[in-house]
Amino acid sequence: MGGAAAGEIASSLAVDETLRLLTSRTGAPATLQQAAEQAVCTANEAIYSRAQRNYKLSGMGTTLVGLIAEECRVLVFNVGDSRCYRLRTRILEQITLDHSLVEEQVRMGRMTHAEALRSPMRNVITRALGTQVCVTPDLFDLKAEPGDLFLLCSDGLTRELSDPLLESMLAVDLPLEELCARLVNAAKKAGGHDNITCILVRAEG
Repeated sequence: MGGAAAGEIASSLAVDETLRLLTSRTGAPATLQQAAEQAVCTANEAIYSRAQRNYKLSGMGTTLVGLIAEECRVLVFNVGDSRCYRLRTRILEQITLDHSLVEEQVRMGRMTHAEALRSPMRNVITRALGTQVCVTPDLFDLKAEPGDLFLLCSDGLTRELSDPLLESMLAVDLPLEELCARLVNAAKKAGGHDNITCILVRAEG
């Protein structure tokens, strides 16, 4: 968000700050929820402060989706329209909720999914890192089962590939690196109109 260069800076800051907070939890908050919230708030402050200091970066922001695993417990957090899915017994489920204007209209029953896909407002994000002084992530506390496959991705992937197509592609028994490459290539072939990012995490037995 905020132009290619500014968006790249915002996303890089978000990743660096979130990972720094979550991987150095000495004296950190007692719960995973507090750790995730603190990491997101710190990342948001870093992006917002950088934009305030440099007018060329004004308005920059980024979406974020992350996953923390402790044994069989999984905490998913997100801001914006980057998503987390879970494939369990070949059934794909979207875990996160998009912070976008059209998806919020769909959830309120004011717009259908088909209308949302065609809407000229589908790029409008209602929550992002770096655009406001404070931001609150959505948190999803889950229990993983052996074989669960989690997909974390940007809207550059989900805008090109439908959920049924994602489900069929993820159900193939391949190494995760190869599955990621197949997803990215399929999104590119389908149009590749935005940055395409995806990470796969599998719960082992």
